[in-house]
Amino acid sequence: MFRCGIAYPRCRWILPLLLLFAIIFDIIAIAATSGWVEDEDAKSHYASMWAQYRGRNDNWESKSLMEFSWAQAVAALMIIGLLVLIVAFIVSCVALCCTLNIPLLPFIGVLLIVVVVLQVIALIIYPVKFNELIFEGNYYYTWAYGFGWGATILCIGCSILFCCLPRYEDELSGLAKTKYIYSSA
Repeated sequence: MFRCGIAYPRCRWILPLLLLFAIIFDIIAIAATSGWVEDEDAKSHYASMWAQYRGRNDNWESKSLMEFSWAQAVAALMIIGLLVLIVAFIVSCVALCCTLNIPLLPFIGVLLIVVVVLQVIALIIYPVKFNELIFEGNYYYTWAYGFGWGATILCIGCSILFCCLPRYEDELSGLAKTKYIYSSA
């Protein structure tokens, strides 16, 4: 006999784990020095969130992007988003792992929505302004930039889950009977 159902008590451990992955992805995106952007043809130009590098082989000339206000805004938005995400992670561990504290779940969802808004703004400003700064050739956005989007997408999904979970208080606490989606006899 095969039965398929949703085990809500597992959400108590999975959601903080997903937020931890989002924190790790954000740290990778912010700290990456290998670049968010690289040129397509000659591999002679790349840029991270903090600086851009031109040259070849061992002869690289670096120039800070922090002299531009848009780059400062991107860095500030990403770092503030990371800090709010860390707060949301700590609150989610308290709300779900220590004891089941249902009233905190929508608050965590709102914190994650704030993170999403901040990071989406930063991740859109960067390519627009970088392309205005650089006029030559085509550029690819690299894995480090992708980690920033990955963290943002994880936060979107977790915010939806945290906002919906208060409806399932009995299921989360294990008091409700498991409802099976599919059952074969």
